[in-house]
This record gives sequence, C-alpha cells and structure tokens, in this order.
Amino acid sequence: MAWFKKPQYTKLAQPKLKDRIPQGLMIKCESCLEKLLQEDYEKNLWVCPKCDHHGRINSAQRIAITFDAFEEDNTNLRSTDPLKFFDTKSYADQLKKYMDKSGLTEAVITGVGEISGFRVAASVMDFNFIGASMGSVVGEKITRCIERGIAEKIPVIIISCSGGARMQEGILSLMQMAKTSAALGRLGEAGLPYISVLTHPTTAGVMASYASLGDVILAEPEAMVGFAGPRVIKETIREILPKDFQTAEFVRDKGFIDRVVHRKDLKQDLANLLSFFSGQTSAKYSYGGDAAVIDAKDVV
Repeated sequence: MAWFKKPQYTKLAQPKLKDRIPQGLMIKCESCLEKLLQEDYEKNLWVCPKCDHHGRINSAQRIAITFDAFEEDNTNLRSTDPLKFFDTKSYADQLKKYMDKSGLTEAVITGVGEISGFRVAASVMDFNFIGASMGSVVGEKITRCIERGIAEKIPVIIISCSGGARMQEGILSLMQMAKTSAALGRLGEAGLPYISVLTHPTTAGVMASYASLGDVILAEPEAMVGFAGPRVIKETIREILPKDFQTAEFVRDKGFIDRVVHRKDLKQDLANLLSFFSGQTSAKYSYGGDAAVIDAKDVV
C-alpha cells in the first residue's frame, strides 16, 4: 500500500472570541461585568439592564436625553495658563490634548434649553475634559449661565460632575467657588429657581460651591457625592467607612439631597419641578437671535 499517502492538512489558527466580535458591538458593564450589546446599552440610556449601573456619559449625550432643544452660548471662551504651571507648555499642552480628544473647548457646555416647553438656562459638565475640573473658564461660563437666567427671568439647571478645582490654575480656580455662589445668591434674590443635578462623581470644590446650593438637589443612583473621596478620607482618619459611604443614596438618607432619580425619569422630574415652580403645566417659547437651535436628536 505504498501508493497510499496520508493527506497533509495545514491547521488554520482559530480567531480569538474578541477578534470575531465586530468592534463596538459589545460592551462590558463596569459594575457587574455583564456583556451587553452596545445598541441595547445606548437605548437604555447607558444604564446596565442587568444591575442598573448608570454608566458615565458625555455632555452631548446628556443634553440629548435631557433637553428637547438646546442653544449653546459662550463658545468663544478658552482657558489660558496665567500661572505658567510647571513650565510654559505643560498646562497648555494638556488643554490642547483634551480639546482634541474630547472635541470640547472646556469642561462645561452652557446655553438655553427647553424641557417640555419650559425655557431654562443650563450648564452641563463633561468629565472627559480634565475630569470636569473647575478652572477660570468653567467658573466664568457657569456664572454667565446664572446671570443669563437672571436677565431673562428663567430657571437655572446645572448638571454637575467633577473631580473639583483645577490645580493647574491654583487660587484662580478656587475663586470660582465664591464667584458662582455669589451669582446663585443673586438668582435667589431675583426669586428664580435653581435645580442642581449631581452625577458621578461630584466632589471637592464643585460640591462645596454651586453643586450643593440648589433649591432642589437631585442625584443619579450610586453617584459619588461629597467633598473628599472615600479613599482619601479612609487614609486620613484611618477608619473603616460604611460600604455605601458618599453614594447618592447615603447622602440622601442624611438629608443633604432631595431625591435620587433614575436616568430614565430625570427629564420628567425636571419638567414636574419646572411646572411646580412656574405654576403652569407648560410654557412654549421660541429662541430669539441668530444662534442655531440644536435639536436633541442631532447632539448624540
């Protein structure tokens, strides 16, 4: 049987599972580690359908799911490096890096938005820009947002998330705490409501200023809310902290915030509050001026 030869086959390498899944099709929940379809995750407003963990979203996504329309303002403001932090290029290079990476010019977007017909002055922070840290421009934009609310006699909504004051700007950053708080004082004197929405995380200088001064304070589930983070506090006082320490639920139970609101219910809760404050069921309006109106579906 010499004429018979065993056929030779080339063994093909089997692709790894991750290589067989198209890029961007699946995502892993950072809390329960469940694998989710990206499309389903987005339809569920970036909330895990298995464990209800609220994933972090950017300012454009936040605007899209919160406002029916949004007109951005103060787009010409840019941070500089007045203190020459470390050297003349360090901070400036970092700013450029985050501008290119995030597509933003700063850690907050401000403007006028509409929720169920109610016109509001609004600020939406974005953690993707240097941890949504508060520098001079962030403080200035938020102050201008509050002042626009006063000038146009409309409520103010600030959706916060931040690691705190921007250390590269030193005392100039810390001054924004007083400036924004003073502006909110003038808003209160004008008899206009301010609704503060806390998302994960809202800490340090932002939490110690405008984020904590709302007439009504709402927070997303399990958001970290506090001045110093749990790790810093634990290392400082050398004590074991409660498991849920500084979560939105913990802070609510201590009486600091009013409600913990699921992301899918936030828009309706804001509409209900605006209706309560105004004494009206709705208040249709149209934007003035030459500025473009951004439709929610165009912002995602």
